[in-house]
Amino acid sequence: MNVSHAGCIGSGLCRIIPASFRLQAKARMTDRVEVFLKIFSPLYRRAMLWARHPRAPWYLGGMSFVESSFFPVPPDVMLAPMCLASPRKAWYFALITSIASVLGGLFGYAIGYFALDLLLPWLQQSSYWPAYQTAVAWFERWGVWAVFIAGFSPIPYKVFTIAAGALSMALLPFTLASFVGRGLRFFLVAGLMAWGGERMEAVLHSYVDRLGWATVALLALAGLWYGMG
Repeated sequence: MNVSHAGCIGSGLCRIIPASFRLQAKARMTDRVEVFLKIFSPLYRRAMLWARHPRAPWYLGGMSFVESSFFPVPPDVMLAPMCLASPRKAWYFALITSIASVLGGLFGYAIGYFALDLLLPWLQQSSYWPAYQTAVAWFERWGVWAVFIAGFSPIPYKVFTIAAGALSMALLPFTLASFVGRGLRFFLVAGLMAWGGERMEAVLHSYVDRLGWATVALLALAGLWYGMG
């Protein structure tokens, strides 16, 4: 029987482990790592099933609304698979997402305008505090353009809606900038998904795990950047 010295333990004694056992353990570990690294694939398949649900537009609207004020998950994660599942309804889904997101932004504005004193202690202890400070600085420098940038980019839009209310930004420019920024973003996502169709779905299914981990890495880097800012 082939054996191999695995190393010494604290007492100084060396364990001798059969090679076959080590190979089996290594194979099990490899399988577990592969399963862990592919955690996004089953989530993607489930998202595609949800995207075809009869009430999916209602869920999309609800997610878009709450994401603009307090919910951490962006509606793109539901909008994209819905547009892939039903390309002919892509513009309709983008419109729902845009309108619901702006309405949610108005709710976030109201939170900042009426309840900032209640929210501030929690906000200062949360991971969103650096982003909130950035939003205030951007408003002082660029005004309403900050809302447009936050609405279109991956920057947490919810923080800017609350900050806009706290700073008493004019409501009409805030609403228009939100609708243009959010609309451009969601119609772009819907257009790309509808244009790609089944081909895009197949590509995403093949690379969804890599894209998922890349997104996690980008979010981690963004968190570090905000924390160091």
